[in-house]
Amino acid sequence: MAKSKVIYVCNQCGYESSKWNGKCPSCNAWNSFEEEIKNNNTKTVSSAVAVNLSEKILELSEINFDSDVRYDTGIKELNRVLGGGLVKGSIVLLGGEPGIGKSTILLQICQFLGEDHSILYISGEESARQIKLRAERLKVDSENLYILTANDAEAVCDTINNCSPEIVIIDSIQTMSISQITSSPGSLAQVRECTNLFMRTAKTKEIPIIIVGHVNKDGAIAGPKVMEHIVDAVLYFEGERHLSYRILRAVKNRFGSTNEIGVFEMAESGLKEVPNPSQMLLSGRPHNVSGTCVSCIMEGSRPILAEVQALASKAGYSSPRRMTTGFDFNRLTIIIAVMEKRIGVFMNTLDIYLNVVGGFKLDEPAGDLSVALALYSGIIDKPISEELIAFGEIGLGGEIRSVSHIIQRIREAERMGFETCIIPKQSLSVLNPKDYKINIIGVSTLKQAFSVIE
Repeated sequence: MAKSKVIYVCNQCGYESSKWNGKCPSCNAWNSFEEEIKNNNTKTVSSAVAVNLSEKILELSEINFDSDVRYDTGIKELNRVLGGGLVKGSIVLLGGEPGIGKSTILLQICQFLGEDHSILYISGEESARQIKLRAERLKVDSENLYILTANDAEAVCDTINNCSPEIVIIDSIQTMSISQITSSPGSLAQVRECTNLFMRTAKTKEIPIIIVGHVNKDGAIAGPKVMEHIVDAVLYFEGERHLSYRILRAVKNRFGSTNEIGVFEMAESGLKEVPNPSQMLLSGRPHNVSGTCVSCIMEGSRPILAEVQALASKAGYSSPRRMTTGFDFNRLTIIIAVMEKRIGVFMNTLDIYLNVVGGFKLDEPAGDLSVALALYSGIIDKPISEELIAFGEIGLGGEIRSVSHIIQRIREAERMGFETCIIPKQSLSVLNPKDYKINIIGVSTLKQAFSVIE
């Protein structure tokens, strides 16, 4: 009889231990060990059998390359994140919070892809009737869309091999299981082995497979980290499910950039593309209010304008509060220290609250200048002109350093109707201000930037 024993596996790095630990000794993650039953029924091989794979070796020039290797999903924002479309034979992992729109967007692309390709939609969570109800709400009625409700991963792969659909969607990986593995569906072993099985099927049959993955309480895709290494692309849906806007971001992509994002709006008829995120983020901007400034962030090749709001109020306790949303807290602390040391604007008796509107994250140094201007405007209680935009990095000496993609940022600000643009003075050497209708002001220090709004 096969002997089995209980081991504990870290769900972050896959480290195995014979006993439970509160902290993983490999990746230092807390409370990450999960119980798993390991089968010790191993067979001893008396003699190694040599396998000659020399016949499978190919020269790079001998490999046939088809220029049409991508499927157009019909959604430009999704194509942008994927790097141009869905690649044949690829396996894509789509994660996000419950109710954020993962199943919705996958069913929407079936309507466009179903015009020329056969699609097999495999669901382990919903019945065929439930999928039909959602398809009617989204107005999806493609004749090439086939529904299968199953949980056996091996049976699913056999069905794919027999039916040979052109595109496969699996919703979700946590509901799939292999009968030979004793652990329950969704466990580390099941998720890892099922993903491996689907990966081999996708590569062998040259069929793109999209897998939906649940997330854990920390917001990461549930399951071992090795699952993300197996797949070709990992996409995350970001945003609050109670708000209408969604951001689709690629954290891994073997066939495209990981810096691109897609912006969507959740409506009654499904997810709608937002081709102009800058206009969406600046809509509803308050008029003649202090503590607001607009910055430009680069998401891949796309410049996006985002509004930074800062509120400074008298502290009610001896230690002032510092809170940020969409901006690095440590970076805010540095900017406050620079303003106090170099400019003489003391904030040790003020509570500081900083917010980036729209759920975007201002995680590049180019947003430093707009944050400092918004703070200064809120402290002196003087509104910044609504036609002014600023971007630049702040050094510890109070200097304003140059940023990348300066021309794209200025073009986007000009397109959105801004009249004044504050940029680092060093960046003036790479552009001619006469070529732009917008008034470009170069500053070399934080003090010069503040003098523009005074």
